Amino acid sequence: MGKWADGTGTLAVPEGPGVPLEVAASYRARRRGLLGRDGVAGALLIVRTNSVHTFGMRFPIDVAYLDRSFRVLSVVTMRPGRLGMVRPRGRHVLEAEAGAMAGWGVRPGARVRVETGATGDPAPGG
Repeated sequence: MGKWADGTGTLAVPEGPGVPLEVAASYRARRRGLLGRDGVAGALLIVRTNSVHTFGMRFPIDVAYLDRSFRVLSVVTMRPGRLGMVRPRGRHVLEAEAGAMAGWGVRPGARVRVETGATGDPAPGG
């Protein structure tokens, strides 16, 4: 697997147009996540993690746990102030505003694709 970097890209979902994506790869970006925000335009991909929390969040979020091939293991909606369960096979987490993932077709078993950079190159492992 190649190296991940903080940045932006597009999330290609099974049933819909590409979704604007932020990638949190550095320790600092992964730790911050969506904390302190009032919303998110699109989704946030947190790489190299299999668990999240919503302590300090201002809004409920959908959380999709992804395996190393970007197949969705599970999708849960978390209210602020919650601790998510660890998903042992999880390698990455996708976060969005509550309700967004159902509209995009992100559900268990679906495979998503991440494109980063100006050329639309697939991300490492994506």
